[in-house]
Amino acid sequence: MTHVTASYEVPKAIPSWKAAVTGDFGLIVVPGAIWGASFLFIAQGLHAVGPHGVAFFRILAGFLALLAFPAARKSIDRAAWPRIAVLAVLWMAVPLTLFPYAEQRISSAMAGMLNGAVPLFATAVAAIIAQRLPSRTILTGLAVGMTGVVLVALPNLQGGGASADGVLLVLAAVTLYAISINVARPLQMEYGALPVLLRALGLAAVLTAPLGIPEVLDGHWTLAPVLSLLTLGVFGTGIAYVLGTMAAGKLGAAKASASIFITAPVALMLGVVVLGESVALLSVVGAAACIAGAMIIRRADSAR
Repeated sequence: MTHVTASYEVPKAIPSWKAAVTGDFGLIVVPGAIWGASFLFIAQGLHAVGPHGVAFFRILAGFLALLAFPAARKSIDRAAWPRIAVLAVLWMAVPLTLFPYAEQRISSAMAGMLNGAVPLFATAVAAIIAQRLPSRTILTGLAVGMTGVVLVALPNLQGGGASADGVLLVLAAVTLYAISINVARPLQMEYGALPVLLRALGLAAVLTAPLGIPEVLDGHWTLAPVLSLLTLGVFGTGIAYVLGTMAAGKLGAAKASASIFITAPVALMLGVVVLGESVALLSVVGAAACIAGAMIIRRADSAR
C-alpha cells in the first residue's frame, strides 16, 4: 500500500489546533468523534422537529458546507449520475431519516453502538456482490462482530414494542449504509469523494424537502436544537467527510477506517453522561465485540 505524505505536510506557520486536526492521529479520531456525537445531536434536534425535519436540515447544512470546498465542485460525467442518485436515496435520504425515527424509540447510545456494525455489514455485502467466500480471518471477524450486534440489540429486542422497532430501524439504516459504501467506492475512486458526496447530498436535500420543510417551518425552535442540528449538518454530514477523505489519501483506506472504532464509545459516553441514558451491560459487551470483529476484518484487509 502506498502512503502519500508530502502533499499533506502541515506547514509550521499554521495554528497548532489545525496541525493537530490534520495530523495522523487527528484524522482518525476527529471524524470518529464527530460521528459518535451525531446521535446526541439527533436527540437534541428531535426536541424541535420531527424525523423528516432533522434529516432535511442536516442534509441541507452538509451540502452547503461541502459547497464551500472547490474540490467538491469538480465536474462529473453524466454517466455517473444514476449511481449518484442511488447514493442520494440509500446513503443519505432514507437512512438519515431512519435514525431520527429510531431515536424516538431507543436511546442515542444504543443507536450509536449499533452503528458500529457498518464495517461488518459492508464486508458481508461486498462478499455477496463478489459472489466469493471471504477468507477465514474475515469470516472470523464477521462471526465475532455479528455476535456483538446480537448482544447489543438483545436487551431491546426482549422488551418488544417500540424498543424492538427502534433496533430494527437502525439495522435497516446500517444495511443501507453497507450497500451504499460498495456503490460509492468505484465512484470515489474515479471522481474523488467530495464531488460525489456533494451531488448525492444535493439530490438527497431535494428528496427530503417535501416532508422536511413543513416540519422545519412548524418546529418549536430554541437555541439548543438549532445549534445541535447545525453542528450535525456542517460537521457530521459535511466536514467529517472531508477529514475522512484526507485520512484515506494520507494514511490509506484501511488505517483511515479506524475512525469507526471511535464512534460507538463516543455515542455511549455522551448518551450516558449528557442525556442520562441507561445502557445494559450486555449491550456494552456487544459493542466491544462489534469493534473487535471490525478490527479483525480491517487487519485482514491491510495484510491483503
